[in-house]
Amino acid sequence: MIKDVIRNIVKSSVKDIKRFVKNPFIVQKEVFNYLLENGKQTMFGQEHNFGGIKSINDFQKNVPIRNYEALKPYIELIINGKQKNVLWNSPVNWFAMSSGTTNDKSKYIPVTKESLEDCHYKGGKQMLGIYMTRYPNSNFVFGKSLVLGGSRQINSINPNVYTGDISAIIVKNLPYYAQFARVPDKKTILLSDWEQKLNEMAQKTINQNVTSIAGVPSWILVLLKHIEKISGKKISDIWQNLEVFFHGGISFKPYEEQYKRIIDKPDMNYWEVYNASEGYFGIQYSKQSKDMILLLNSGIFYEFIPQEEWNAENPKAVPLNDVELGKNYSIVISTNAGLWRYQIGDTIEFTNKFPFLFKFTGRTKLFINAFGEELIIDNAENALSKTCLQTNAIINEYTAAPVFMKNDNTGAHEWIIEFEKLPEDLELFTKKLDENLKSINSDYEAKRSYNLTLRMPQIIAVEKGTFVNWLKNKNKLGGQNKVPRLSNDRKYVEELKMFLGR
Repeated sequence: MIKDVIRNIVKSSVKDIKRFVKNPFIVQKEVFNYLLENGKQTMFGQEHNFGGIKSINDFQKNVPIRNYEALKPYIELIINGKQKNVLWNSPVNWFAMSSGTTNDKSKYIPVTKESLEDCHYKGGKQMLGIYMTRYPNSNFVFGKSLVLGGSRQINSINPNVYTGDISAIIVKNLPYYAQFARVPDKKTILLSDWEQKLNEMAQKTINQNVTSIAGVPSWILVLLKHIEKISGKKISDIWQNLEVFFHGGISFKPYEEQYKRIIDKPDMNYWEVYNASEGYFGIQYSKQSKDMILLLNSGIFYEFIPQEEWNAENPKAVPLNDVELGKNYSIVISTNAGLWRYQIGDTIEFTNKFPFLFKFTGRTKLFINAFGEELIIDNAENALSKTCLQTNAIINEYTAAPVFMKNDNTGAHEWIIEFEKLPEDLELFTKKLDENLKSINSDYEAKRSYNLTLRMPQIIAVEKGTFVNWLKNKNKLGGQNKVPRLSNDRKYVEELKMFLGR
């Protein structure tokens, strides 16, 4: 019976994907009309005259692009008891708690029944459809999937409203066939104490037939190392049928070499996905490239702000049909969870049209541009990956920030790096990182010329476990909590140095 369910899911998902690949603009217009129709009677829709909107241009004129702070008054109304017709015309009983980085402030992202079904669950099904199409002889779906998530347990904040990580909300509401395929049990996955969860997950999965893994690379790696430690075996010996790791949340590049070592299976597949508290946006589309296809029929209408507009007071956004290849865009979404022209802070670059493929390039807030160098996550990840290959090093975690000009000193970038395997020569590593950043980013190269604006990077190598201990000290272990890779100020670097006693 389960096999029949899975086959039907794959078949239906492939049909869905083929339709929006063939007709991307028609599908997005259908989503746009559906959202407007359902938003007309809401408080938000009436305030912004949804009834008078006849086109995307009208929508852009009536509804300003907004961040979380602008959405917060509506969210507080729902939390305080008005579940329906504030942002969406069905009840909002769930809020995904999201910080995005290690920031202390939590955001409450609305989750409706429609967004769970049409976006988060559909995204998982479409992932299955794409992967199974690329690997038609795969049998991983008939084994168990190890899923790590839900660092914030489900909590009730009033009789009808619940909060938790999006992963915890998804697990709590999973259909029976998905629960059957996952390990460990729901109770263990939803444990709030990270160290207790780590131990119980290890004990309850060692003897299972795990064929796939899903989660954030950094935290899955911590779990796999723990399983190796307590079993004394390699992961490939424990789970001999392990086939694929569906990873997302952060870049996989810094962890790739460690996964190849710890899993040690030449036929192991690593498949990228792009999901967040706000929605399920993209899935790797082919074996040959990590580029992801934009999911266009999941209750999300997309707009994109070009980089030159990011700092504008009223930034201009373009719909899908006006995007250009090779440009950096910030994503704006309107969804069936009641997010209207909401700027999520993530940035992407389109690499192909028909189908619309893209790569994740970072976040609008996670960059360094203190001296006009415009260093983004994508630059940093590529440069570090190349540098590690050149110096035989492996990185666990890192964060970087500017060192501002003072007195007669020029500026610099300070990197705090936790190495799994130290380079033989840290000075050579620094030199190669600088060279690779220059080759990738022409603005960085220009600012480094003759050391006039930027001098050589400064690297602090820290002991293994430093970043996990730092997050533990902040009560931010596990799940979707992420180390801020780049920052345009020194808040995180100084906080970490203080933690280290430097």
